[in-house]
Amino acid sequence: MNVPLVIALLIAAAIMMVLEMCGAPVVLQLPMKGDIKRESQFLAQFGQAVATGITAWIMYSFEQTPLGAKKALVTVGTVFAASLACFIVKRLCGRVRPNRENAGKFLGPSLKHANWRESFPSSHSACAITLAVCLAILYPQAAAVFWTLGMITAILRYLMDAHWPSDVLAGIALGYVVGHVMMNLFKLAPLAT
Repeated sequence: MNVPLVIALLIAAAIMMVLEMCGAPVVLQLPMKGDIKRESQFLAQFGQAVATGITAWIMYSFEQTPLGAKKALVTVGTVFAASLACFIVKRLCGRVRPNRENAGKFLGPSLKHANWRESFPSSHSACAITLAVCLAILYPQAAAVFWTLGMITAILRYLMDAHWPSDVLAGIALGYVVGHVMMNLFKLAPLAT
C-alpha cells in the first residue's frame, strides 16, 4: 500500500471540503442524455454488487481451484467490507448531497436511511477502487484496465452530481486502504504492494 498516496488523497479531500464549504463553485450540472447517459450509468456500476458478483464468477471460471474460489470470495468480501465501512461513515456523518436543500452540510448521525443525506464518502468510488485494488493485485498484467475502470467510476460520481469532490476523494482513499488491508489479511498480496 502506498501510504503517501493515501495521505495525499485525504489532504486533497480535506482541501476540497473546505472549498466546498466556503461556497466554491465545484458542483457540475451536466445534461447527459441518450447513449452518453446510459454508458455512463453502466460504467458507474463497476464495484457494485452485480458487477462484483459477475467479476467473481468470471474469476472462478478461469481458475476452478480452491485458490480460485478463495480469490473470488475474498474479492467479494473485500468489496463488501468497503461498502460496509462507507455505510457506517455515511450514517455517522449525514452529509447532504449536492443540489439538495442544505447541500454539503453534515447533519450528524442517523439510523434511518435517507439517500439525500448519505453523500460522504462516496461508496461507489470506494467499492470501485477496492475492486480495482483486488483485481490489480491478483492479475497485475491487466492492472491498468482495472485502475482505469475504478477511476472512471469515481469521476462519474462527481460528474453525475451524486457527490462532492471531497466525497469522491475520501471514497477513493477508503477503498484503496480497505482493498490492500483485506488482500494482505487473506494473504493474497505481498505486504509491500
